[in-house]
Amino acid sequence: MSEPEPMIHTVAAGARRARADKVLAAAFPQFSRSAIQRAFAAGLVSQDGQPISQTALIGAGAQVHFRLPAAAPSELEPRAIPLEILFEDEHLLALNKPAGLVVHPGAGTRGDTLVHALLAHCAGQLSGVGGVERPGIVHRLDRETSGVILVAKTDPAHRGLTEQFAARTVQKEYLALVSGVPPAAEGSIREPIGRNPRARHKMAVVATGRGGRVAHTDWAVVERFGEVGALLRCAIHTGRTHQIRVHLKSVGLGLMGDTVYGYRPDPRMPAEPPRVMLHAERIVVRHPVTGRTLDLKAPIPADFNALVAALRRAAKIAQAGRPAASAARPQRRL
Repeated sequence: MSEPEPMIHTVAAGARRARADKVLAAAFPQFSRSAIQRAFAAGLVSQDGQPISQTALIGAGAQVHFRLPAAAPSELEPRAIPLEILFEDEHLLALNKPAGLVVHPGAGTRGDTLVHALLAHCAGQLSGVGGVERPGIVHRLDRETSGVILVAKTDPAHRGLTEQFAARTVQKEYLALVSGVPPAAEGSIREPIGRNPRARHKMAVVATGRGGRVAHTDWAVVERFGEVGALLRCAIHTGRTHQIRVHLKSVGLGLMGDTVYGYRPDPRMPAEPPRVMLHAERIVVRHPVTGRTLDLKAPIPADFNALVAALRRAAKIAQAGRPAASAARPQRRL
């Protein structure tokens, strides 16, 4: 991994004095707060040639020099896990992540994550900005979600992609199979999302004053399957954890197979969902180095297509049986 590049930030004229760590966090949103704190701890943040602490107050016109600590060598073992590559060059990799593959190591994971596969595929040529546990990882998908995911192979690419995600210029579209009947052909959900105060492993719609962060999801019906459910296309304009799952649940449209957020088996279902039925179908992003627009699509996986086909057949059978059933009913007397 390459040595992190030195950076300079000049505080804008008229800015109020503020803590150095907060100033840098606001100026460089592509870096995590923990990464910036590590830079202070390593003495890599300076003003007028002297290292400063994260609590130092800096004001208008101050020039701060800093760089992130070099990434420590990874202790993760590369694993030759097959990858479906949608795009690759020396800076960037786009993959179609299968359902069931965890993105990066964490509690309870073994040596079979996407990061382990990337270490084998890229032979160490991955951005170190994400740290040794998440080399190259710019964003993530849940374990059971399939679809497009971007990976940075160089630090400049990582920073460029992170800036686009922070500026909300990346277009992200998902396909979702939901239970229930959508109330309209399309809708827009603008509800803040935060940690569920009663179940910390889940997210929920939470007021901004209580920890919720701005979240925006647009959805549109692609196909209806009678009263059993529907196929939706969702565009997310923010990237909150479990955003689509939480937003759709808030309007009574739970994702099929999502037991964490309340899905229950429906006797009318022609087959049980094998997982949370969410697929990241498309990402449109500007290449962080060349500037070229990349329109990346991930083919719909077999399990998703199979459930759509089963729902379609069941809906047709139910529709065909309705006229006969209504004709057999006794007429209501006036």
